[in-house]
Amino acid sequence: MAAAILKHLAGRRIYVESAGVRPGEPDPFAIAVMEEMGIDMSRHKPVSVGDLHDLSFDLIVTLAPEAQHKALELAHGYAIDVEYWPTPDPTLASGSREQILDAYRDVRDRLFARIKQRFPLTGAGGV
Repeated sequence: MAAAILKHLAGRRIYVESAGVRPGEPDPFAIAVMEEMGIDMSRHKPVSVGDLHDLSFDLIVTLAPEAQHKALELAHGYAIDVEYWPTPDPTLASGSREQILDAYRDVRDRLFARIKQRFPLTGAGGV
């Protein structure tokens, strides 16, 4: 969700990639809550850090402790900044479909606010 939000806000002004510690499957709850704000993630294919072909990043933002450790290993010896934004894991939510969606909305909204604060973008593509 974070990468999709930044791509939405920045357009082509910032190169953004998304990768996890392990490859996964598209998350229908993430797709649903992002669609609520007009961001289409239906074609997103989760990949692992090992699947990335270009590692010429200036910044890696991680959302989970395991990802933070992996990013620090990856960035070792390179001029790459690594930031850790502790984020609740909405996949751990339980209850009704609406309760699970609320957990995803909470994460989406937190990420949106954090991204707008960290990457203040104005003009075309910025919200």
